[in-house]
Amino acid sequence: MPVIEIVVAADPRLADFARGTDVLLKNGRGAHGLYIAESALVLERALQAGHRVRAVLTLRDTVDDAAALVGPDVTVFTGSTELLAKLTGYELHRGLIASMERPALPNPADLLAAARRVVILENVVDPTNVGAIFRSVAAIGADAVLVTPGSSDPFYRRAIRVSMGTVLQVPWTRVGEWPATRRLLTTSGFHVAALTPATDAVSLRDFAANAPERVALVVGTEGDGLTPDALAAADSLVRIPMRHGIDSLNVAAAAAVAMWALS
Repeated sequence: MPVIEIVVAADPRLADFARGTDVLLKNGRGAHGLYIAESALVLERALQAGHRVRAVLTLRDTVDDAAALVGPDVTVFTGSTELLAKLTGYELHRGLIASMERPALPNPADLLAAARRVVILENVVDPTNVGAIFRSVAAIGADAVLVTPGSSDPFYRRAIRVSMGTVLQVPWTRVGEWPATRRLLTTSGFHVAALTPATDAVSLRDFAANAPERVALVVGTEGDGLTPDALAAADSLVRIPMRHGIDSLNVAAAAAVAMWALS
């Protein structure tokens, strides 16, 4: 295994790790850009998903962990905590990070073909919420996630970290605007259920009791919720009953509750 001790942060071989933003990584090297896998657990899940690792940056005490995961053909860079923090702009609290090539996203129709429960993220902009939803999807058992153009990228470092790497396990892809997405869902045999606090929406308990065979659960942006286009595209409006005058939950919590009810 090629292990290289870092001497200076300006080493050009470290460009993948050098204070790059998620946007720069996405639009940078590789056929589809790059993303950062943070921690041995996330790297392991990325490799299990078949993603290609370019290089690993690790603290000295986690070199052996990196070697066990990536094998002899991947370069591992290591150095002091201070130097690695200077290079990346943050401390490697989880021991290692890896630069990974983004895979091509699957065709939405192909993703839906074998699915029974899917979750659609409409304009969910906080990577923390995106990651939390993916973790719930993986744990509770939805089959896939569709992400609208206005949503945060599930491959952002924070989203991957919060998801505990499940973003790399759960099948997902991007979809377009609502008219085309609605046609796709209808053609694929899905009942579209929009999660909303609207008072005229059916209770989640009642909807789940007689849920259609294939359901696409739509959750909306933080604060404003679903757009009028999303609500208009829905076959059913579904709400989670609340107490104490509270009108809604955080989007990640609401998605988890609804998925569990529909599981």
